[in-house]
Amino acid sequence: MLGAPLALAACATTADQPPSVLSYVPPEPVIDPAYVALYAALEGEPFPVPAIDLKRIVDPKFLRREVDYATSEEPGTVVVDPNERFAWYVLGNGRAVRYGVGVGKVEAFNFQGEATIAWKAKWPKWTPTADMIARDPLRYGPLRNGLPGGPGNPLGPRALYLHRDGRDTFYRLHGTVEPWTIGTKVSSGCIRLLNQDIIDLHDRVRDGSKAIVLPIRSEAMA
Repeated sequence: MLGAPLALAACATTADQPPSVLSYVPPEPVIDPAYVALYAALEGEPFPVPAIDLKRIVDPKFLRREVDYATSEEPGTVVVDPNERFAWYVLGNGRAVRYGVGVGKVEAFNFQGEATIAWKAKWPKWTPTADMIARDPLRYGPLRNGLPGGPGNPLGPRALYLHRDGRDTFYRLHGTVEPWTIGTKVSSGCIRLLNQDIIDLHDRVRDGSKAIVLPIRSEAMA
């Protein structure tokens, strides 16, 4: 289990100068080398997956780690809590891999309940939904035919497709071109992860696995 990702160095002042003339310079965070390696640039991909600048993460608690997680769900299940902005991949024996996520801007944008990860894709094509085009035709209208996988594609390097009752819900778990948005309410409803994290989750999950998106507590998303 990885340790605390960020540790702030102690701040010292000079005793022979009055406080009024001292200039405070915030100390640079010291990054845990294990996390530097975890979020380093990835090789062997058809398109670049750059390293994550960990200093831009909203909160270090959203970095990937293995944690205690009591659940009755079977190993291999993915559980998303939009209130806490976490997703868990259940390992079993009271353990899970936890990832930070970004969720929908408003409650109406968020999928809730059980689904099946019907399939998963590497460097997926992205196409805006009809609702997205209707809400913002100037932004999404020109993209109605979709974008191929690659740099700049908002789904990032991997996507997991949520189906319910054999039908596409149009909700995905996917990567992001905006890593600083993890831990926030930002998307049009899909669940976004850091690119290194969605690749890790993609490699763990099997097609047909169960996914659960927990109900939203209104006070948590206010």
